[in-house]
Amino acid sequence: METSLTPEQQADLQTFGRRLAEIRKARGWSQERLALESGLARSYLGGIERGQRNVALLNILKLARTLECDPGELFRT
Repeated sequence: METSLTPEQQADLQTFGRRLAEIRKARGWSQERLALESGLARSYLGGIERGQRNVALLNILKLARTLECDPGELFRT
């Protein structure tokens, strides 16, 4: 996990990652399929879902397009 983050920021990353995994699984997709469809590495996606990666805005948009959801859906709890 990124060491320069506050506990609140770490919790935010974990919440985002859980939501991403929830949406992915609701579509019946594996991390591997999301990686192939989005062009992002599976290990990177795993890090996002575990709350270990601070995902860039462009990658959030790429994930939302790939999952055919509004980017805001990835932030809802």
